[in-house]
Amino acid sequence: MQTQASPRLTGLWRNPDFLKLWAGQTVSEFGSLLPTLGYVAILLLDATPFQVALLEAANTAPGLLFALFAGVWVDRLRRRSLLIAADLGRALLLGFVAAAFILHLLTVQHLFPVAFAISSLTVIFNLAYRSYLPSLVRREQLLEANSKLTAGSSVVEFSAFSLGGWLVQWFSVVATTLIDAGSFLVSALSLAWIRTSEDKPTTVTERRNMAQGIGEGLQLVWRHRLLRTIVVSTGIGSVGGGMIGALIGVYGLRELAIPPGILGMIWGVGGLTSTLGALYAGRLTRRIGIGPALVYSSLVASIGTFFIPLAQGPLIVAALLLVASQLVNDPARTIESINEISLRQTIAPDHLLGRVNSSMQFVELAGRLGGSILAAVVAALIGVRLALTLAACLGLLASVWLLLSPVRTLRDLPTPVSQGEAR
Repeated sequence: MQTQASPRLTGLWRNPDFLKLWAGQTVSEFGSLLPTLGYVAILLLDATPFQVALLEAANTAPGLLFALFAGVWVDRLRRRSLLIAADLGRALLLGFVAAAFILHLLTVQHLFPVAFAISSLTVIFNLAYRSYLPSLVRREQLLEANSKLTAGSSVVEFSAFSLGGWLVQWFSVVATTLIDAGSFLVSALSLAWIRTSEDKPTTVTERRNMAQGIGEGLQLVWRHRLLRTIVVSTGIGSVGGGMIGALIGVYGLRELAIPPGILGMIWGVGGLTSTLGALYAGRLTRRIGIGPALVYSSLVASIGTFFIPLAQGPLIVAALLLVASQLVNDPARTIESINEISLRQTIAPDHLLGRVNSSMQFVELAGRLGGSILAAVVAALIGVRLALTLAACLGLLASVWLLLSPVRTLRDLPTPVSQGEAR
């Protein structure tokens, strides 16, 4: 007696519209992680360190300036249309950079507004993308969807970091910039190919002014006990993350004297281990519950961060301790992120999801900026290693905040907030 073979593809792998979103996002994220504008400034235009710092500021500023406003737009406009427009806009801007250089018209000054505009479109895209996902999958599939999207991002992180420098060396930074532009076109085409209809946005008569619209999102985040717990933890953890981001390069290259090639390979380990975290996030969450999975993965990640300031001594010992941090921190942080995003997408009603996402993103970016500034001050006073230890302690504090909150007892996805409750 023959048994019927089970289909090879299960779950969301059988959802063609989700696959289009997944494929487009994965391709565009690969392009985004390639070295483009920064390398154009350094390698082609001989930018000074001050100009490179200004370019980084132009890339960072839109997240703080426009995140809350973008959340309102995401809730008021068709999200798929915003995604396609953001992709096309970024492709056009990168194409302008390549064309201007080929025509010998490009200057460093041109890169500042381009970086600002691309970053602004990326803010809109990221908010719309997280808010659009519930239109393509059922509520109970959000964890699986976020796990698959994050797994794709982790693989892309490893491959882009590993190949980016070689692509520049083999072809040129202009060619790499054109590859990045092409990746956004692929994403736009994938999104245009989606057939699932999107719910109509809020009608004009229901709309508030911009300030009221932003306030509605912030109020829901603060009133809802689970969202409030998460946003406080996010804020504390982001300060620590900002400190680490500001100091890790100086620490690895100067204090530990690790060669750039080896350091890049160490960071590449994080991309691989993040993939494992994304692949097992759903299984872990189903076994112990979404709340415990979020809390305990956060604790494990924060403990893994302490391997960074512990790294010292001979090169092999320091490198192995940094690898240990990547092995512990990155997969756990990925599991935490998947569950936190799924929880957020479940709680917030559709008409407020863009603003809830933007409120969270604003707090995260503000915390990272504050952490970067704090890192400069603290490192000057007590040294880089102790500053990194303080950053790790802040990450642990954020995890303990979650551990002592109602999130720890949450087994299943909560009931979404109704439209009436959200007002």
